[in-house]
Amino acid sequence: MKRNIVKNVFISTVTAATLVGATVLSSSAAEYVTVTKDGVNLRSGPGTNYEAIYQLPMHYPLRVLSKKGQWVKIEDYEGDKGWIYDTLVSASPYVIVKVEEGNVRSGPGTNNAKVGTVSKDVILKKGDNQGDWIQVSHPEINGWVHRSLVWP
Repeated sequence: MKRNIVKNVFISTVTAATLVGATVLSSSAAEYVTVTKDGVNLRSGPGTNYEAIYQLPMHYPLRVLSKKGQWVKIEDYEGDKGWIYDTLVSASPYVIVKVEEGNVRSGPGTNNAKVGTVSKDVILKKGDNQGDWIQVSHPEINGWVHRSLVWP
């Protein structure tokens, strides 16, 4: 893992209309959680005596790898691993954009109008699914994205 890096959510406007949109389906076999507040420490081990290696933003999605007491070992979409205290995560459905740029559409399919774009690392609230398409929302935009654009 990269040391002492703060993972920031960043939104860049690519179109005059708006930006942001992406999503992913989570596998029923894997457990995913999201961070419940800004600036939560991701630690190198299961305790406050371990080094804080990142600070994570609110709603950042994570995959659960294991648990030890009240600590959860997680992995992010880039494969980075660490530990987080269990009260600092919840099962809220959020996804993160994993591609440099992707289109947000008015409906589930490429035949629907493009309503904006999303950039890498933007976090979106996940809604309904239709096939390979996920409905997403963000304060800046609402729409549908293809599951290949987001994680989990």
